Formats: sequence, C-alpha cells, structure tokens
Amino acid sequence: MIKVTEHTGTHLTLDDRIYIQTALERGLTFKDMSRYLKKDPTTISKEIRKRRFEKPMIESGKYGGHCALEDSCTITKLCSLDKYCFGEGYCSKCKLTNCTMYCNQYVPGTCPKLKKAPYVCNGCHRVRNCSYDKMFYRAKHADDSYREQLVESRRGINQTPDELERIDSIVKPLILKGQSIAHIYSTHARELPCSRRTLYNYIERNALSIKNIDLPRKVRYKKRKKRDEDKPIPKYREGRTYEDYLKYLGEHPEIKPVMMDTVEGKVGGKVLLTIYFCSCHVMLMYLLEEKRQVEVKAAFDTLEARLGSRLFRKLFPLVLTDNGSEFQNPHLIELDDDGVVRTSVYYCDPNKSWQKGPIEKNHEFIRYIIPKGKSFDRLSEEQVLAMCNHINSFARDSLNGSTPYGLAPLLLDKSFMKKLGLHHVPHDEVLLKPSLIKK
Repeated sequence: MIKVTEHTGTHLTLDDRIYIQTALERGLTFKDMSRYLKKDPTTISKEIRKRRFEKPMIESGKYGGHCALEDSCTITKLCSLDKYCFGEGYCSKCKLTNCTMYCNQYVPGTCPKLKKAPYVCNGCHRVRNCSYDKMFYRAKHADDSYREQLVESRRGINQTPDELERIDSIVKPLILKGQSIAHIYSTHARELPCSRRTLYNYIERNALSIKNIDLPRKVRYKKRKKRDEDKPIPKYREGRTYEDYLKYLGEHPEIKPVMMDTVEGKVGGKVLLTIYFCSCHVMLMYLLEEKRQVEVKAAFDTLEARLGSRLFRKLFPLVLTDNGSEFQNPHLIELDDDGVVRTSVYYCDPNKSWQKGPIEKNHEFIRYIIPKGKSFDRLSEEQVLAMCNHINSFARDSLNGSTPYGLAPLLLDKSFMKKLGLHHVPHDEVLLKPSLIKK
C-alpha cells in the first residue's frame, strides 16, 4: 500500500509521484488520482506533462517505424536492394526493410495517443510493439527534476541584462537621493520586475551599480549597555515618571501621545527641537539658538499661536521627553502665559532612551542630511522647514507604504499642515542627502 500524505495546497512529494506512476500503469483517470491525492485533476495533468521524458526508438537500439514525413515522402533507392524495387517505388512504402535505417531526413512521428490524456505510454498495452518514440512518467525521474528546478530557481540572477539596466535606472537616482528601498517600492513597485528581497540580493551580488554602502539603513547597531542605578526621583519628575505615563495611557487609551527631544550639532551651538506625533509619524523641527528651557517654551508658544489654543490642546494632550536640562522645568511647557494648562509632560527613566524609541529612530533621517558632529549654526529656518517636509514625505513600511504627511490630515487635523506652513514633497523628489540644504 502506497502511503500518500494529505497536504492540499502544497507541492507533490515522492510518495505522491510513486502513486501517480502506479495509477498510470493501472489505467486510472486523473479524476481517480485527484480523489486519492486530494489534488485538482489539472495539477496532476500538469505534473505528468511537465515531468515526463522521451525515449526515442533509435536511442533504444531500434529504428522508428513511423516517420512524420511518411505520407508525403518521395525518396527512392536509399538501400542496396535495387533489384527488389519495381518501377519508382518510394522507400517509405517498402515492405522489405525500414527506410529509417538509411535516411538522414528521418523525423520521428508522434503517437496520436500522446496528444490526449494520460499523455504518456505508461499502461498502454501496445507499448512493446509500438514503433513510435515513447513518452514515460517515472516517479524518481520526476522527483529529481522537481528538486533540480527548486535549486535552479534560487540560483543566479533571473533577469536579462536589459532588465537589470532598467531596474538600475529606476533605483539608482532615488537611492542617491537618500531614499530607502521601502520608499521606492511604495511608489514604483509596478515598474520593478522583482520583489524587495530580490532587489536587496541583486545589490548584495553587485548586479547593479549601487552598493550596500549607498543604502541608508544598511548598518549594524551596537547593543546598548544596561545601567541599573537606584537614584532618588528629582522633584521635577514626581508624578511624571515613565511608569506614571504608562498608567495614564492605560486609563485613557484614546489619547495619542507626542514625543519630544533635541538633536545637537556641535556642543554649545544651535540645536533642533523635534516633536513627534506617534499616531502618524509626523516629526516637527524647530531651530533653537541654545539648549535652554526658555527656548523650548518659546517654541511651544509659537506652536500654540499658529495652531490656536483649541487645536493645540487636541494635538498635545501629553508629551513624553527625556531628562535633558532643557526640559527640567515642566511648568514652562505645560502652562501658557496666562497660567492655563495646555498639555502634560512626562519623563523617560534615566539612560533609557528606548522608552521613546520612535522619535530616536526618526532622528536618523536628520543624520542622513546633517551627519553627526556637524554644526547647526549656519542653518536657516527655511532649510529646517525643507528638511521637515522631505522627511515627512518619506514613505514608511510601518504606515503600509504611506507617508506621515499623507496621514496627517486624517489622524491630526485637516488644517494642521496649512497652519504650520508644511507641504508634501512629490515622491521622486524626496532628497535625504546633505545636498538638500546646500541648494
């Protein structure tokens, strides 16, 4: 009894192929086989036609008795038996010998039975005496052919030189602008004849003119050192710890938090204040003359003035930040000039920047444009706004290929971008390189 595993939707196994061979020799139909294998009859039909092999009569030590040109052939006197030929008899009609022994124009004929199911000679009662070339299905041969195909399909580059050149012409200019493979696929997937994973493989194998070093995120991150220090909680953090933050979110699940941080250029110079909306990944940036509390307050006052108090309170229900000296007076941020509460500030635990990981991760886009260690002193407000627009027009996998600006009107407010003077950058014009602020 042949063991056949039920695995609808998966590939055929060697046991399945042994059953097919046995079924063919017993004369079973494709429908009979499909019921036993739990496969569609078309699947079995395709398997047989794809994995069958030919056994020519000449290769088996015999000569074919049916030439494809037999009915129209007019060749005469191929052999040395001229005395037996009467008149102008055609060699194809000779009853004394087989013309295929002498003819160099012999074309093997095809048995008409091979043009219909079961497409092979397995089980044919005339196979021993048939003079046509044969077609057989053998389980071991079929399984070996299948295994070889699996290996070959994963070997080498399955693209022509012209196709690789076309891929390169699409991807290279965008990569050199600082765009990621994810961003490119969000807008050009239909133009690229391969998957994202395959494209990474092509780059890895140097099949394209771009290299791994050109990819903005092809880096390795060092494991962070853990520091467990039991220190007393400073007064400014009382009731505002990360544990308090999580508790508040648990009690108010409808709240969409905002994260805040600063990015330094050279120590002592200008810094960038970054504000990150977790719901849609929009990151705002403001240039501060110094890393001071009054500068942060001024930025929030400007934001409230542009958005209006009502919209500001809606968008900034609470803010999570770190323990930098510029944030250690929460009342400057929480209260407006009239002493009215406009937001709530919470703090991450010391040395645990991963607690606001999304904004930290987003800072890498800034570093594509301004590498670490470069001063911000020559930056203008217009350049910072350009950086903000290009970064927020960058498509993200985490947003299913959408951009932060694309989701902002839906998740924040329709007037949000207009009030802050923000605009979407066309996908092919997104530039995350130092040249963005050198124009």
